[in-house]
Amino acid sequence: MKKISYFAIVCAGLAVCGNADAARRGDTFRGEVLNGLNTRRAATYTQTKTVDATAASYAGAYGEMGQEVLYDESPAKNEDYNIFVPTTMYVRMGGGLNISGATKKARVGAEKYESSKSWNVLIGLGWNMSSYVRTEIAFQESNFGFTDLSATADFHTLNGMLYFDFARRYVHTGDITYRRTFVPFMGIGAGIGEYEFSGAGGAGGFLVVAPRLELGMNFMLNDMIGLDVAYQYQMNIGHGFGWNTSRSGVDNIGNVMATIRVNF
Repeated sequence: MKKISYFAIVCAGLAVCGNADAARRGDTFRGEVLNGLNTRRAATYTQTKTVDATAASYAGAYGEMGQEVLYDESPAKNEDYNIFVPTTMYVRMGGGLNISGATKKARVGAEKYESSKSWNVLIGLGWNMSSYVRTEIAFQESNFGFTDLSATADFHTLNGMLYFDFARRYVHTGDITYRRTFVPFMGIGAGIGEYEFSGAGGAGGFLVVAPRLELGMNFMLNDMIGLDVAYQYQMNIGHGFGWNTSRSGVDNIGNVMATIRVNF
């Protein structure tokens, strides 16, 4: 009976020791796996084969995925990840030329004259409301010259616009966000301002621009700076379009614009 008891005690001791050793080895294994995930040798991240403290700090804080996305600067990874942080606001500035064929002729009595060598400058402040929608307020100054006529006209308007992009400006793929390089867009809005035809008998006064339309393409040069090229239509409602006229009416204005958009 004593032999059986001794044997049972020995077996129980071996079982306890075995379980303890298995648990210890399991903990060691899990620790090695976690350690392998959260720390990487410099052979992976640098060419000097030394442990990089910065990489280790990112790994400890964010894990392997965070280390690869936030820290890794190897050329291969830069090709795999195009990380983009969406912006809230932007400023836009630039200019353009008036299109004679898309602009109403100015009147001088019974004669009409086409616009010629006319130009526009614009500066605006915008808000990116989503990947598809943005809104903008902009000041635009236009100077009109006319064929076979030495007199000019000046327009100053403050415009409000709502823009819709035909493709998402930025796309979420898991934890990665990337931007598109080419995005077509359309804008609609209205404006108010004043205009003046220089010289004796020049019409002028208060001006309403409604509607105001744009159709164009955005070319992103980098994450923050892009180029907008667009056709701009304005329907001006004011006191005549020319000289020696008292008739109010609607005047169609067409411009082609190129502006730089800087996101921030």
